[in-house]
Amino acid sequence: MRGLIVNADDFGFTEDVNAGIVLAHRQGILTATTLMANGAAFQHAVALAAENPTLDIGCHLVLVGGPSVLQPGRALPTSVGTMMAAVASGRLRVYPELDAQIRRIRAAGIQPTHLDTHKHTHLFPPVLDAVARLSAAHGIAWVRRPFDFPMTGGPASTPWLVRLTSRALSAMRGRFHGVLHRHGCRTTDHFSGFQMTGRFHVKELAAWMEQLPEGITEFMCHPGLCGSQLLAAPTRLKQSRALELEALIAPAVRQAVQTYGIELLRYRDLPLTGKPLCPA
Repeated sequence: MRGLIVNADDFGFTEDVNAGIVLAHRQGILTATTLMANGAAFQHAVALAAENPTLDIGCHLVLVGGPSVLQPGRALPTSVGTMMAAVASGRLRVYPELDAQIRRIRAAGIQPTHLDTHKHTHLFPPVLDAVARLSAAHGIAWVRRPFDFPMTGGPASTPWLVRLTSRALSAMRGRFHGVLHRHGCRTTDHFSGFQMTGRFHVKELAAWMEQLPEGITEFMCHPGLCGSQLLAAPTRLKQSRALELEALIAPAVRQAVQTYGIELLRYRDLPLTGKPLCPA
């Protein structure tokens, strides 16, 4: 069985990103998204979530960029490096901040099905520890494992440094999965999307489907409409979001799902009983 959860990051970032995510769900293969509690278009995303009950909603936990939810009026660090320094010095209280973000999402009437972090900050041990504890405290079992499964080929535009970084991250798997296992967290069997972020179109995504391994895979993506709000937003992913959206709704990609016998899934469809799913 080859199951696939297609999960969009950054729901709540801007209204045009929100619109693209919903379009990818309604007309394409996208099955899930994660919501930014501190996003400028948070309320817009909450309204769209209510209008699209078949879309899984999780929490996109943010420690880099935008305002603090715990301390309104205070800005979060602007880079991963400054975030790590703020955590190490105690200036950024990770657990309380992320707890406040989850609580804001739940207070909006959303019951999150999964957790991930903006810029994969839960690869940083203090953040991972907090996310694992919050998973148990809030009963949100599914946590992203951000380690790409080995691919052949891939987008020709993927820089060698991104490929090298992806391989280097694999060295962190042991501790990462050990922490999740101790807190009863669950993960998909596989993950993909780190190397492809902002670099895939219809052809690349359809070809990627053929390589999907047995088990359940989360595919991370960043679709959106490239409107005025996104163009003005502080992100490197702008026009690429429109290209990702085009790929996610393309007939050729939908055909590839059928051709390769892939089952599109949501986190709510997966079992929560039995041994925690946390692959080594």
